[in-house]
Amino acid sequence: MDLGQAQRQLTSDLTPLYDSREAGLIADWVMEHLTGRSKMERLMRPAEVLADPLLRKYYIYRSELLAHRPVQYVLRESWFAGLRFYVDENVLIPRPETEELVEWACRTIPAVSSGPLLDVGTGSGCIAIALALKLPDLSIHACDISAGALHTAGRNAASLRADITFHHLDFLDRGTWPSLPAVRWIVSNPPYIPASERSLMAPHVAGAEPSAALFVPDSDPFVFYYAIGEFARQRLLPGGSVWVEIHENLAAGVVDLFRSAGAVEVETRKDLMGKDRMVKAGFI
Repeated sequence: MDLGQAQRQLTSDLTPLYDSREAGLIADWVMEHLTGRSKMERLMRPAEVLADPLLRKYYIYRSELLAHRPVQYVLRESWFAGLRFYVDENVLIPRPETEELVEWACRTIPAVSSGPLLDVGTGSGCIAIALALKLPDLSIHACDISAGALHTAGRNAASLRADITFHHLDFLDRGTWPSLPAVRWIVSNPPYIPASERSLMAPHVAGAEPSAALFVPDSDPFVFYYAIGEFARQRLLPGGSVWVEIHENLAAGVVDLFRSAGAVEVETRKDLMGKDRMVKAGFI
């Protein structure tokens, strides 16, 4: 099988699972990862035959993709803020809207600031690591309930040379808060999808990514925002701010919650799709 045939076949095989554009993008990503060559380089030599070791990997990747395993887990990589992260089933796959959240925080936090920052529910470490590299004077802390997630985040911090202090704890247990420092900023993408929405999600999301990083009880969809708001009320240094990613239908509730926690300025922001997906809360 040559390079052109391999890419066309994979695109065709994936089209029933994804729309045609996404299937093509996934196939292109797989072929670049497999061959180490860009799309343009492959287009210049489409008749080049895949060597047997690469062909075996190709069929393994194809089989996993057709079983609804996300391409990021198949290839063990995901891009975020221009950085390549290792990802596995212990962590949520980084999303573009989370990158928008990081960009918003970076534009607001003074570049010469040296205050401490906390990433709640760090997962792959993408938020904490991107901020550490963009704002190197900050002292960055990150916490997660999952030991597996922290192992993955630590691996990424080491490979990307980011100085992060990781904390293994359940942030919803307020008894763990004394082990965290008082901070000036919090940036977080906490779980926020009501459990009842699981059935509406694609199999490669709901069936593959860690449920604890995605879902919250229908009876308490604001559970993490309550905890973050209370932590901010108790442990945020004067003049601090909080940035959080949110469910598009929960914006008003998150705004009210942070105001009740003492925020003096609360702002929502839409993502590139025009959905309310981010909230910033400023405290005195």
